[in-house]
Amino acid sequence: MATLKARVSPSQQEKPSAQGTPESTWQSWGRLDALPEVHPSDLVPPGARAVVVAPHPDAEVLGMGGLLAQLSETSRHLLIVAVTDGTASHPNSTEWTPERLAAVRPMETREALQRLHLRNVQVARLGLQDGSAQDMEPGLSGYLASHLRPDDIVFATWRHDGHPDHEAVGRAAFSAATALGLPFVEVPLCTWDWASPDDTRVPWSRARKIVLDGETLARKLRAVQAFRSQLEPDPATGQAAVLPEHVLARLTRPYEVVLI
Repeated sequence: MATLKARVSPSQQEKPSAQGTPESTWQSWGRLDALPEVHPSDLVPPGARAVVVAPHPDAEVLGMGGLLAQLSETSRHLLIVAVTDGTASHPNSTEWTPERLAAVRPMETREALQRLHLRNVQVARLGLQDGSAQDMEPGLSGYLASHLRPDDIVFATWRHDGHPDHEAVGRAAFSAATALGLPFVEVPLCTWDWASPDDTRVPWSRARKIVLDGETLARKLRAVQAFRSQLEPDPATGQAAVLPEHVLARLTRPYEVVLI
């Protein structure tokens, strides 16, 4: 995942913590717990394929790893479109160079998907430039336009998620899905960092939660641990982990939230 410091709004600047909105604050908000539930089979009916468009390696697991596991258990076919190889996650690092990241991060994704016990899954790696949102949209739009099928349900990061790459991927996926008349589901990731309960910038009326049983959540937690490059501090730069504990706490709840 790329660093979660993209969106800077007045409300963010006033936050007392540089770590964003604490998970404890989210959990104390009654509306989050009361979000309407949606069942995986309602999102992806029998015979349909789930197409998940991930801007960086790990986005598909952090955002909807539990949903992917549940869909696989019900024999749904899955296509994960890996837009970039996440080579910009460690800027200026001599330990995690772009070349090393390009080799390691796809391997981490493969291991994570295995830990989710996914079946009937294909991964298409586009290799677009990480951190270059303005160049992502045309390349991704072209790919999706030629590879989406009439029975697809398209999932992507929210178009206003707060990270340029996430938003570019969301826009491209939305445009492609809309042009073909396909259902489109958005997944907030960075949103949990910069937003706050009752934040009017977030379309809460569209939010639904997918409840994860204990076994599915355990699979997701194991899958997240496959992304070692993102979970450990960088000894070359002294930078903290890209995915520290306070970020993981917001993304590994016993449910996942989507916007439909």
